[in-house]
Amino acid sequence: MLALIGRKRSKAARQGAAGLVDADSGRVLPRPLRRVVRFTVSLAVGRVPIARHTGTVAAVAFLAATGFYGMSLGGHTQDFTQVTTAAAGFAIDDVKVSGARETSEIEILAHLGLDGTTSLVALDVEDVRGKLAELPWVEEVSVRKVYPGTIEVVLKEREAFAIWQHGNDLSLIERNGSVIAPLRDNKFSNLPLFVGRDAETAAASFDKQFDNWPEIKARVKAYVRVAGRRWDLRLDNGVVVKLPETNIARAMDVLSRFEAEHGLLERDIAAVDLRLEDRTTIQLTEGAAARRKVVLEQRTKELKKVTDRS
Repeated sequence: MLALIGRKRSKAARQGAAGLVDADSGRVLPRPLRRVVRFTVSLAVGRVPIARHTGTVAAVAFLAATGFYGMSLGGHTQDFTQVTTAAAGFAIDDVKVSGARETSEIEILAHLGLDGTTSLVALDVEDVRGKLAELPWVEEVSVRKVYPGTIEVVLKEREAFAIWQHGNDLSLIERNGSVIAPLRDNKFSNLPLFVGRDAETAAASFDKQFDNWPEIKARVKAYVRVAGRRWDLRLDNGVVVKLPETNIARAMDVLSRFEAEHGLLERDIAAVDLRLEDRTTIQLTEGAAARRKVVLEQRTKELKKVTDRS
């Protein structure tokens, strides 16, 4: 019995020396902490071998961690990644663009911000997509990385429906009336022209009404919005057709009938006023009006001579 107690006390003494037992209370440390304490004691007394250069490696790791932390605080992590990955062979050397009809590749490259050393790894695809989406003609855009050094850009561009003149400015618009970009050249000269305030928002619906009169529609050079209430048509020969606010179909049927029966639009006239339902007014050109005046004066003289003789 005394021998057993002696062995327990001897074991407790060893554990106490190893830090596993609280000498005052006799409590034993939890099992997860025992290994940690044993390793710490062994390390302190030199029983655990330490590899050579461990201190150097630890110092370098500490300095590297400190450097990365400093770059993170200073906002230079992206620059560091850019330089290192580009040097490793991931510099962007090719940009493949598809779907670009009106958007130039020069504009695309300018928004990508490539300088010959830009890294594909460090490239922020979402940032690039957002910048390209701001280009006037771009409706949708996707950007994809193809390692080791290629970017694929796929565009879906907006569709020009007409030209809108507001003041002295000319702009290309979509079918829904949204402005795409200023008109820069004659490339879109075949598109219909809509003139005036609010003309762009009503352009598509108004243009569609003339599908039933294709011969006349083909001769329209401009649709002019008047006071935001009604429209004038300016034809290719300069004739102005004044349409009513409502029941445009009736007015166009009248105009189509006059053209078919009398060739009205081929005559020397300046305007056709169809605003009133019960009458159609024809305005002659200045030359035609002057000639008509001469004819009327001559006819009046002849009638007067006839009257005097009788």
